[in-house]
This record gives sequence, structure tokens and C-alpha cells, in this order.
Amino acid sequence: MKKEPKIILSGGGTGGHIYPAIAIANEIKRRFPQAKILFVGARDRMEMQKVPKAGYKIEGLWISGIQRKLTLSNLMFPLKLISSLWKSRKIIKQFQPDIAIGTGGFASGPLLKMASKKNIPTVLQEQNSFPGITNKWLAKEAKAICVAYDGLEKFFPADKILKTGNPVRQDLLAIEEKRTAALTKFGLDKNKKTVLIIGGSLGARRINQLIEEKLEFFNELDLQLIWQCGSLYFEEYKKYNERDNVTVHAFLDQMDLAYAAADVMISRAGAGSVSELCIVGKPVVFIPSPNVAEDHQTKNAQAIVDENAALMVKENELTEKFETVFKTLIKTEEQQNKLGKNIKELALPDATQRIVDEVERLMN
Repeated sequence: MKKEPKIILSGGGTGGHIYPAIAIANEIKRRFPQAKILFVGARDRMEMQKVPKAGYKIEGLWISGIQRKLTLSNLMFPLKLISSLWKSRKIIKQFQPDIAIGTGGFASGPLLKMASKKNIPTVLQEQNSFPGITNKWLAKEAKAICVAYDGLEKFFPADKILKTGNPVRQDLLAIEEKRTAALTKFGLDKNKKTVLIIGGSLGARRINQLIEEKLEFFNELDLQLIWQCGSLYFEEYKKYNERDNVTVHAFLDQMDLAYAAADVMISRAGAGSVSELCIVGKPVVFIPSPNVAEDHQTKNAQAIVDENAALMVKENELTEKFETVFKTLIKTEEQQNKLGKNIKELALPDATQRIVDEVERLMN
């Protein structure tokens, strides 16, 4: 094994693809401090800011996903794909990687496709219970496919699948001891139950509308809220910071403390969030986004609900069901304990290490 391996990582578009790639890169750097690591992303997406902030170099491709309706972007897709394949070939020729790792998102498609053509081993990391188009396209040529859910033989060659779990923040592994610091940070009353609302890094309009509609309902239940409304919606909802029992945030930069302070969570069901919530081990009400490819958030949430480890209310059921489901949960300590215990049992806290074990094996 080289002391200075060259590793290329690609994935992006959303935090759910970027943060696992950064976690993998950090573990590689921990094991091989001299490793040379290069990221490849879509040039106009959030990875172009997040990756350099994490300390890594990134190259951008002119690529975007396919929309569900006829748009100019869709008409340009063939041209973008050819451009990205050509640039990926150039990047690989210059960087000469020992291995290429893809964490999903359209940017990883051209890069890993060209790596395979150059006989560079490729590893896919699939976060969801229902794979995206890119990873399904790349699966045949991949040497290993690291997954977080059972049953993915329907989509990938069974002999390539490794159930590793999804990479998560390592600071979530011991949140119990952070509760006092967390309550202080958010200015919370230790004698009241706290609800943490997380709608993803950009926020979730329907969840924000729900929380606004239910502020009096939460108040009647004597609850306090940590409400991460997202950067797109902060200006609209920051006025509720004036309420005694609400703190509104565009973004939570210390998620470990937010989880430590919470007693119950209301969350989207992106793969990264689901994996983190399993490690946190507290009761969750999932409100999956219906606006994602193949409705994969509903499938992610359902996989947890089927283990009696979380509750789910779909967006089109919120008006009818939310208050009943949530009030029953808050009033029933036994249900809270049961959901917390069951979701914790689904956690795979060493996912990052297991993925990098496989990367190391292939490089050897």
C-alpha cells in the first residue's frame, strides 16, 4: 500500500451526498496523512463551497440532473454530459487516482464512468433505501457498493453489496453528556420537553408552514422548540424568536448540541438525517419530502417505521393526522422510550470506518 495514495471523491448537489464524501475523506486522511485527495462536483452547486471549507480541493463539472418536465436544462443535458465526461477524463489523466469513490448525485456519474474506463477501481456509497439514477447507472462497473439498507439486491449486483451504513458526524456518538451544555446554548428550560424541527439544510416549506400553524398547539402542550427553518425561509420566520418557547435558526452549526437538547424530533427523511437519528436514539416523527426522485424519503422513513422505530405523517395527511399523532407521542412516555430504543438498535455508528476499510482493501 502506498504511503501517499491518490483518492478522488465525487458526489454532490445536496448535503446528503456531500457530507458523507467529506466524512470518508476525513477518515482516509486520518489513516494516511500523506494521502492526496481531490473532489469533483457540479460547478454551480453547494459542494463548491462546502468542500473547500472542509479543507479539500474541488474541481467543478458543467452538469445537472434531469428535471421531470421539459426545460432548457433538460435540452442541454446531452451537451453537459459530453462536456463532463471529457473534463472527467482530463482530471483523471492529470491526477492519476488509485481509486474513485462516488457518494451519489449527478456529478459523480461522468467521473466514475471515466474512472472505470481507465480500469481505476470504483466504490459507490448509496445512502438511500431506493437508489438514485446515477448509482444504478454506475453499479455494473463498480468494485464495491456500500449501502445502508437491506434489500438493495433488487437494484445492484448482490455480490458487490456491503451493508456498512451511512457516514455520520462522529460528535453524535456521546450526546448524553452534552445535554446541560446544549440547554445552556439554546437558552432552554430543563423542566420542559424540547422539540427539534429539522427540514434539511435549505429548509422545508411545508414543515415550516405546519410549525407556524401549530405554535399555539405546542404552547398548550408546554413544549419548547428548536426550529431549523432553513436558509431560504429564515427571513420569513425569524420573528418567532420573540416567543419565549421558540428559537428559530437558518442553520444549526452544532447538530450534536441540538440533538442533545431535544426530547422529540420532527424531521425530513433524507438518508443522512435518518442515519444520524438512529445514532441519536430519540423518538422521531418523519415528514418525508414528496418532491424527491422516486419518493425515496418516504421509502427511507417507511423502512424505520416498519421496525417500530419511528412515526411517519405524510405531507398530504398533516392537516388530518399531525395533532393526534404528535399529542399521543408527547403524552405517552412508554411510546417515547420504545421508539428511542428501537431506532438506536438500527444504528451503524462505524459506517465511515467500514467504508474506508473496503477502500483500503481495494487499493491493496
